[in-house]
Amino acid sequence: QINLNLDLPVIETKWRERWKQLKNTSKNQENRKKFYILAMFPYPSGMLHMGHVRVYTISDTIARFRKMLGYEVIHPMGWDAFGLPAENAAIERDIHPTDWTVANIKAMKIQMEKILADFDWDRELTTCNSDYYKWTQFLFLKLYKNDLAYQKEAIVNWDPIEQTVLANEQVDGEGRSWRSGAKVENRKLKQWFFKITDFAEPLLKDLDKLDKWPDRVKQMQRYWIGKSEGAEFDFFVNLNRDNKFPIKVFTSRPDTIFGVHYLAISTDHVLVSKDFLSSDIYLEVVKLAEKMRQDVIDSNEKKSHQGVKTNLYATHPITGELIPIYVASYVVSDYGTGAIMGVPAHDERDWNFTKLNHIVNKKDIKKVVNPIFYKDDGTDLIEDGEVYTTYGTLTSDCGKYSGMKSEDAMRKIVDDAETGGYGRSAVQYRLRDWLISRQRYWGAPIPVIHCPECDVVPVPEGELPVMLPTDITLSGRGGSPLKYVEDWLNTKCPKCQGPAKRDTDTMDTFVDSSWYFMRYTDPNNASLPFSYDNASKYLPVDVYVGGAEHAILHLLYSRFFVKFLYKQGMYNPIHENIQEQGEPFKQLVTQGMVHAKTFKDPLTGRFLKPEELDLSKLNEPIQKSTGLAPVVSFEKMSKSKHNGIDPEATIERYGADATRLHMLFKAPISEILEWEDSSIIGMQRWILRVWKLVENLANFQQSSDLKLDMSIMNNDEKETYRMINFTIKEMTTIFSETFSFNTAVSSLIKLTNHLTSVSPIINKSDRNENSIISPVYIHGVKSLVKMIAPMAPSIGEEFWECLNKERKIRTIFEESWPKVDNKGLSVEEVTCVVQVNGKRRFSLQVPSSILQDSLAVESLIRKSDNGQNWIERNKIGKKVKRVIHANGGKIVNFVLEK
Repeated sequence: QINLNLDLPVIETKWRERWKQLKNTSKNQENRKKFYILAMFPYPSGMLHMGHVRVYTISDTIARFRKMLGYEVIHPMGWDAFGLPAENAAIERDIHPTDWTVANIKAMKIQMEKILADFDWDRELTTCNSDYYKWTQFLFLKLYKNDLAYQKEAIVNWDPIEQTVLANEQVDGEGRSWRSGAKVENRKLKQWFFKITDFAEPLLKDLDKLDKWPDRVKQMQRYWIGKSEGAEFDFFVNLNRDNKFPIKVFTSRPDTIFGVHYLAISTDHVLVSKDFLSSDIYLEVVKLAEKMRQDVIDSNEKKSHQGVKTNLYATHPITGELIPIYVASYVVSDYGTGAIMGVPAHDERDWNFTKLNHIVNKKDIKKVVNPIFYKDDGTDLIEDGEVYTTYGTLTSDCGKYSGMKSEDAMRKIVDDAETGGYGRSAVQYRLRDWLISRQRYWGAPIPVIHCPECDVVPVPEGELPVMLPTDITLSGRGGSPLKYVEDWLNTKCPKCQGPAKRDTDTMDTFVDSSWYFMRYTDPNNASLPFSYDNASKYLPVDVYVGGAEHAILHLLYSRFFVKFLYKQGMYNPIHENIQEQGEPFKQLVTQGMVHAKTFKDPLTGRFLKPEELDLSKLNEPIQKSTGLAPVVSFEKMSKSKHNGIDPEATIERYGADATRLHMLFKAPISEILEWEDSSIIGMQRWILRVWKLVENLANFQQSSDLKLDMSIMNNDEKETYRMINFTIKEMTTIFSETFSFNTAVSSLIKLTNHLTSVSPIINKSDRNENSIISPVYIHGVKSLVKMIAPMAPSIGEEFWECLNKERKIRTIFEESWPKVDNKGLSVEEVTCVVQVNGKRRFSLQVPSSILQDSLAVESLIRKSDNGQNWIERNKIGKKVKRVIHANGGKIVNFVLEK
């Protein structure tokens, strides 16, 4: 920490209060072009962490820049307040989740003020407030009426710790809950789903429109949607002589249909019942199928290859062979038809299943596709038992298709199947419908009533919201606590007025966050979630800032909601560029995590606490108990690693402006930021240097009518003017498009260095004028302050006020962003280095237009003052023997006679 002659806390407090006053007297923004900048809203945990500081600094910087460009800027903030953490905290502390949430929101708003974030608090929303979740329920009903919300009994992911259901996307690659970390179990429950699969194709196709999204995020969504083009074939199960039951089987490789050795069906396929299985094996099949259901789920589908033979057979649609049917753990019921054809020679999973269940001997496996190329001796490239999964040519086992290339054979096989009525082309998606039921209290109640006479009846829109009851007992066990609140649970059926019960599930909190950005456009609307006009005016979000960890969950669900509401005509963007119609976010900016130093005992590997270390020498930490140097690394901040950084403490010590600048400068925004205090000190030093420039300029008597006229600038001014314009151009591109703020800070430091190195005074004696302040210098310092302001707003305001004492300034953010003078960008003059007998003696600015004219350059050099001294009137009176021009005329060597 360095000693500044600036009282940063006082400056920050002054401007925080000033901004609050200005909110009530803000300029009319009507008829301005809109710019909607949004940071992902936080869960109200009660404490901002450094990840929050980073994301809000980024969004706030962009918002302030756009205000200076003259846009109507929308930069709202709210709270993703429903969910298990609040419920669990309430259980631990024996308080109501509402009390916990309200207190945390109050604390976090104060913290957000301290990082100088300029949010539109008049648009604030909280998802657990009934004036918000009323509209979440309204949208549920809209989906329900369009057959996109439905209830079914299904095998679901059950978190045994949280005692609730999880969506597929909330289970990681190791089969663990995204929040609790528990191994997830399979259970069969009746649950509510959103039919997101109906939008699979537009969700996939429209990714191509999102040219301002990171490629890795789009690729993650493409993989999750998982489009497979192929064919569907009809196999018939021979139940008896007169009863044949059809099984539809999807495959992405119809060219391998002659290599089928078995069919595999899911554990809950319709055939797994007493109606189809013989009584002597039914119990065994059901028992084993149930065991497979209870196995830990793996979202990457690397499940065990358990199988149960059903003793059922299906007829091959082309060859007429009888194909055995197995129940298989790796077949998913809601992907395709819940039945696949097993081709062990050409699919790794099928080969592993075949081995484990002894379906066929290795030597008898049918290889129906060969590589196009063969070994030198002409033998098959595929060894016995080797799985060949790519395209090739069909073997002699494939009848009339033998010898055809895979691509041609697939088309021909499908065409023949369509003609013969036993198959057709088909498309399948890996994407599954979104399971939204949760068996916990702290969420939006599902607005549905279950009536013994009328079955499922939606709550009438006029009766929304279905309020969460407040008088409840929370335990975290035994499913939803709502089913024990009798007064709330028991109600009347809206249809028949008979006794009925409310649905006791609450909605997945991702439902709340899938449309909140739309509510921000019209947050106080009491008649609708948002008006058509407001949503059409402000959507899509121009720039959305948040973590890449939401690539599948939140971003995919939000795209689904927006596509549905756009299709329903609830809004229609009015902007010139219609590329993003039906898409929520025009540009996505994903910020990296903030990591901090961790210290480990070099002997035990134990993470060390700060009090166990001697950190008096910044780069030479010592473990107090052993005197040894600890192992130092940067890792994600966590309590267990004792490396958390408190934003409030950091701001109190270094100031919010320096903290923000450090956040932007230390690393590109998409990469991990390794937190180090030394960089903040560097930002403090830079602030002080800019302050000295401002102070020096403010102390001069400035003339208000000074003009930037390149025709009367001297060479030093022209170079300064060029650098100012280059910096403005670079900064405008960064703030508008690339958001490479680390480069922006570097560029402004370079401009600071240049302005510090030049004199603010110019001598105009050759024009019979007194010495004055250079208008270029004034322009440079003022432009520098304007360009710093979005990143470091309170010092930007303070410096600007200091520079404009002669006129009343409300705020720098009502000033115009500096404009580029393209003429000032061009290098009209270049530096020519002059040597005498090979030694550098001086330099001279010469017009770039005459560089190739050696005589003209030589003449200018001779006429200059230095030229007169060193060449024309050289001390020893030697004449010029020859002149050598090098580096395109930028180096001129005068060789004097000996």
